[in-house]
Amino acid sequence: MNERILISGASIAGLTLAHWLARHGFRTTVVERAPALRTGGNGVDVRAQAAEVAERMGIMPRVRELATDVRGMKFVDSSDRVVARVGTQDPASVEIMRGDLVALLDQVTDTEYLFGDSIHHLEQDDGGVLVTFERAPSRRFHLVVGADGMHSTVRRLAFGAEERFVRFKDHYFAFADADASLGEDRWVTMFNTPGRMTGIYRSGNHARAKAYFMFRSAPLEYDRRDVAEHKRLISKQFADDRSWRIRELLDSALADPEFYFDALGQVRMGSWHNGRVVLVGDAAWCASPASGAGAELALVGAYRLAGELAAAGGDPRTALPRYHAVHRPLVDQKQRIGPNVRMMIPRTTGGRFVRDAFARLPLMNAIGALERRLQARDTASLPGYSRPRKV
Repeated sequence: MNERILISGASIAGLTLAHWLARHGFRTTVVERAPALRTGGNGVDVRAQAAEVAERMGIMPRVRELATDVRGMKFVDSSDRVVARVGTQDPASVEIMRGDLVALLDQVTDTEYLFGDSIHHLEQDDGGVLVTFERAPSRRFHLVVGADGMHSTVRRLAFGAEERFVRFKDHYFAFADADASLGEDRWVTMFNTPGRMTGIYRSGNHARAKAYFMFRSAPLEYDRRDVAEHKRLISKQFADDRSWRIRELLDSALADPEFYFDALGQVRMGSWHNGRVVLVGDAAWCASPASGAGAELALVGAYRLAGELAAAGGDPRTALPRYHAVHRPLVDQKQRIGPNVRMMIPRTTGGRFVRDAFARLPLMNAIGALERRLQARDTASLPGYSRPRKV
């Protein structure tokens, strides 16, 4: 049995999967459209079962060392006066910048990389998948995994058009590097006008900060890979607003070559596998950035997929349905994002006043602390996995 597995996407899910597959004796290749590992990104949370995965990988001490150490978020008015603060620190959770986590995963992962390339065509049969790349020669693999994000190429090729699975959540967002002097150390600062949010995320352990922009909108038509067009879209929404520090944050963000823009969306699928093609991470279940659960779902999902493949001796007919069954409950839970978006981006001035008044109540922090304790109590330990013995 050919046990070489192709993973599309050097993402958190993709590298975690490659690590655990190698631990179980599989050979992996990771194909990534970018010319190198992506170093940018926002803060992500490693918590609950994801922290257990990181501990078993041996990277959790370094995750703690590189933690962003952000205390919470605060809401300000146009004069930069604080109108409310909400603490978000959780002793059982560690926030780390996405690029830092990817670098740690790479350090403990033994895999072949194909950078600057992407999958063009998939042709599968009972024994494997013939993969045609955009640049590299065609190759055959035992299994193909799409870990290539909400706009997954693998999902499109094996399951159908993106429109069947991605649910637009009425907002667009962008983030990029920003001047750290524009925000308070160890806080996420947010300023709202109706239907829009501008913010700055300032970690205590990083020299640069992150500027954030989000706005409510009907669906827009644009080229998903045209960064210049993305910058024009954000400029159109925010350039004329001289409130607060919007102008300075916008100038800083537009100068960042790693400027990131996308729709706020969720991926909803009835199944994550089709024959010898399977999805993991945002490609399968993106819960949207508003959930705060992207890294958690990616780490746990990749661990479970690798483990189920190992337990089944590499047989996808047994492993893939089992992977879906054991991971689905956590995905369903995290995709219920509740009022997060409405809290960050009130639609009206009146809604903003109500949000600010509610956020000032001590009850807000108490509810958050209670929710985190209940989640920690209800989190079961992950199983160990091993390959079946040969008789």
